[in-house]
Order: sequence, then structure tokens, then C-alpha cells
Amino acid sequence: MLKTSNIKPPRASGNGVQDLFLVHSLAYLKAFTIARLDAHFRQTPYTRPETPVPPEHDDSSFARYVRHAELTTEELLLLLCALAPNVVAGFFDNIVQAYLPQGGEFPEFGGVKGTNHRGTLPTGETVMFLLAGNDAGLRLRLLPLFGEGSYLFRNKILSLETVRSGEPALSGRLMADAEYAEVFLTGRIARPRLSMQFPAEYIDTQLEWDDLVLPEGVRAQIRELESWITHQGALMQEWDMGRKLKPGYRALFYGPPGTGKTLTATLLGKYTGRDVYRVDLSSVVSKYIGETEKNLSSLFDKANNKNWILFFDEADALFGKRTGVRDAHDKYANQEVSYLLQRIESHAGLTILASNFKNNMDDAFIRRFNSIVYFPPPRAEDRLQLWKKAFPAAAKLQKDVDLKAVAEQYELTGSHILNVVQYVCLSALDRGSPLVSQTDILRGVKRELEKEGK
Repeated sequence: MLKTSNIKPPRASGNGVQDLFLVHSLAYLKAFTIARLDAHFRQTPYTRPETPVPPEHDDSSFARYVRHAELTTEELLLLLCALAPNVVAGFFDNIVQAYLPQGGEFPEFGGVKGTNHRGTLPTGETVMFLLAGNDAGLRLRLLPLFGEGSYLFRNKILSLETVRSGEPALSGRLMADAEYAEVFLTGRIARPRLSMQFPAEYIDTQLEWDDLVLPEGVRAQIRELESWITHQGALMQEWDMGRKLKPGYRALFYGPPGTGKTLTATLLGKYTGRDVYRVDLSSVVSKYIGETEKNLSSLFDKANNKNWILFFDEADALFGKRTGVRDAHDKYANQEVSYLLQRIESHAGLTILASNFKNNMDDAFIRRFNSIVYFPPPRAEDRLQLWKKAFPAAAKLQKDVDLKAVAEQYELTGSHILNVVQYVCLSALDRGSPLVSQTDILRGVKRELEKEGK
């Protein structure tokens, strides 16, 4: 009976050092393979080796996972077959060569060659041969191991590579999820890097909540998001609201550039222990039909069960209003929006979309947001706080500096003010003096306004 319970990705070991259970398990896989090959080539009675059990003192990621998941012998063998080439390149080749010293075909064993990897990579056929040999009846009973109802496949820990139409499905390469393989082998998971396969980048900040200047009403809405992150599990499971609510939480941040939307998303992650990934829309959107959906699917699949915060900056470029269908381009653009609706609504984490203008967003998205937060341009008193917080302690403001007057006269956002302060501080460093005058600040303000065409 295959298990049906879900489990989150395994916790990495604190010191990253793996104990002996994985090594012992690979020795078991080797013995299992030899026993099957002896029975096949030498007609000796087949005796299945005893399945190893992880010792309680072994705190490695692999041992803890096997204990927690309570893997059956068949499931353990599946997982070990997928992991083995990541440890020893010629794992299966070294064993099989003893039985075929002159080489030759061995189709029953399955296996494929990779593009760069020169050893044998196991397929579903490899595992089926090890478990059942040529016993057709046993093979049929074991087929569910590779289906969507299977514990390892349903939870995306293992997968079979898709094969060409007409070829047996089990001839596809058996693959372990890259992150599971990494934590099993090294005890930790490295953060994914921005790439075509993962169109998002990790963002963090050294700033604190006190550095963010927002109206109290906006802060109250942000606290609602923080509350959802903190109590999500209790709400959906212990209070049984998972039957009534859609998974995840969707928020729209809108307002002028530089008003704190990105910083707020980053601080939410910092203070709730969640990684924040800003989606690179230029890597997501493609002019080729179907590629945008493919890129987004890769992103959401990677984020599944990670508790990440996904932040779509300038989201109206991708999530904008759908148009009337005038040509094939409009049809596929609308399909992209519909696909995004589907994936965002099924994503179990926090998704934040940021836009300069709420009206740019498609109405279908607006209705689906759990929270809509407006980040207004800072008022004069807010701008004064921003000016005071922006200057470093090393900068010495002269007596003629009147930040209150500057804040009242010039309607700048937080990012503008930081640009001005950077310019002023660099000018002071060039002069070799920490002193900053009102003239220096006004020069920086003029420069910033000219950049904005004002």
C-alpha cells in the first residue's frame, strides 16, 4: 500500500556533514543489484538483501528523511537508484561490467547515457529489473510505484523523464529533484540563482522596520500580511479553514515608484524568516507562444512548499488588462493572463504583485487579491523623517541645514531622498570633509529633479 501523506522538503543538517547511513544504503543498493544480476546471469537463487534501517543517532538529512517518510523497501530502492550516479559516476557500470566483461547489449537493465555524464543513468526499467527481474506478474503489480499516486512521485521527489511517443514510459530517465538530492548529499540547500530555468532573484535588506516610513493605516495592512504568514498553518489546518479557503495569500502593492513597496516585501521576509524572490519579468515574458507559461511554471514549481515570498515588481507589464481578441497574439496574451491566475491561486505561499497604478491591473486579478495596499507619496512630515534617517552618522550637518524646509518644499519619495543623500555624501568625501551644507543638499535635490524631468 503506497502512502499518500504529504511532507515538506527535508530539514538540512546543521553542520552539513552526512553520517554513514547514505553510504550504508548505497552499499545495500550494490548488494541488491548483484543479487539480481547473479540470478539473471548465473541462475543462482534470488535472495533479497535485508533493507537497512537508519540508526536513531544518525542525524543526517537522508537518515532523518527515511525515518520520517517511513519508506518501503521499493521506495527506498527507487530513491537510491536516482541518487547513486550523483555520488559515484559509474555506479551501475562498475557492477554490470563484471557480468559482461566483453561488453554487449543488456536491454533488461535499462539505463541511458547523459549529454555530459558518461556513466549509466538509471531509468524506470532499471528499477523494475532490480525489483522484479523478468517476472511479468510482479512487474504489473509494481507499476503504481511510478504513477502519480506514488508517494515519491506525487510529492515531486522523483520523476521520470518524458520519452518520445510510442516508447515505454519506464524507459525515461529516473531523476531526483535537484533540491532533494542536494540536501540528501550535502545536508543543505543553496538558494537558486537567477537563470532561464529560475527567473527570480533572492533579495534581502540590512534595514529595519523603523527605517520604513509609512502612514499608520498602511502599516496596519502590512501587519495583516505578517499575521497571515505567522498563523497560516494554524488557520488552514488546526482551525480547518483549508476546506473553505484557497491556498496562499495574494496582495497587491501599488503606488508611485520609490514609496517602499520592494522594501516592505523584503522586510516581511526578514522578520518572518521567509526568503523573498523578486521575479525578473524580462526573463519570464517571451515572444514565443507557450514560453511565458513554461517559464512561470518552472518558477512556481520551484517555489512549491518552500514558504517563499514571491514578489512581482512592475507586475502590470505581465498581469495587465486583457484585451479584445483581434488576432492570434491577443489570444495567446490572454491565455498567459489566465494561466497566471490559475498558478497564483494554487500557490500556497505569499505572492505580492507591485504596480505603479492600480488601474493598470486586470479586473480578474483585482477580485482575487486578499489584500490591496496603497503606498502613497510621503507627506511633508514623512519626508522629514526620511531625510533624518537617510544621513549616516559620519555626515556632519552644518548649522544652516534646514531639513524641515527641504521636506516641505520638495515632494520627493524615499528612493529620491536616498539618491540625494548618496550624492551629497560622495561630494563630501571628495572634498575630504564630513561637513554637509544646505547648499550641498539643494544641489543634490536639483540634480534629482532634473533626472525626473521636473
